Amino acid sequence: MTLQHLKIDKTWALFLDRDGVINRRIVGDYVKTWDQLGFLPGVTTALKQFNAIFGTIVVVSNQQGVGKGLMTEKDVIAIHDRMIIEIADSGGRLDAVYFSPHLQSTGSLMRKPNIGMALKARKQFQEINFKRSLMVGDSLSDMIFGKRVGMKTVMISSDSQPAKQYSRLIDFIYPDLLKLSCEL
Repeated sequence: MTLQHLKIDKTWALFLDRDGVINRRIVGDYVKTWDQLGFLPGVTTALKQFNAIFGTIVVVSNQQGVGKGLMTEKDVIAIHDRMIIEIADSGGRLDAVYFSPHLQSTGSLMRKPNIGMALKARKQFQEINFKRSLMVGDSLSDMIFGKRVGMKTVMISSDSQPAKQYSRLIDFIYPDLLKLSCEL
């Protein structure tokens, strides 16, 4: 099956992970300020294209740096507010950004791969149907999150090996958001 076979239109929702999908992932650290959030190449163009395709676009992001005391929830919200503005200024759209400040060790329902952020999004946007949703992420926890609620999953990776190894979790694999947006 290809993405075109899904017949994606405004009845679909797009769920995006943040770090490693929208912006550069800082290995061994966290994006703690706006200056550290560098958009990946082509992201704003892709989000502009997604704006014309999807009815709802949300970000779901684990931000355990808050739980570790490295930044505050207010810091993360400020980054997200500026990200929404920058994307809108480029013709794109994010309808909401949800994040989990919880440490992985807490097992919080809000932390991916658990489904709390998906349920929160559907509560806010009642038109969301998980069977008509894509989860785009760069980690297995993103893929598990998507599958747990019945979404189609897209792994952002330049390596096709994860798709072969985890074929039950990963429906599609693309090197970046721009390549994905060109397929829709």
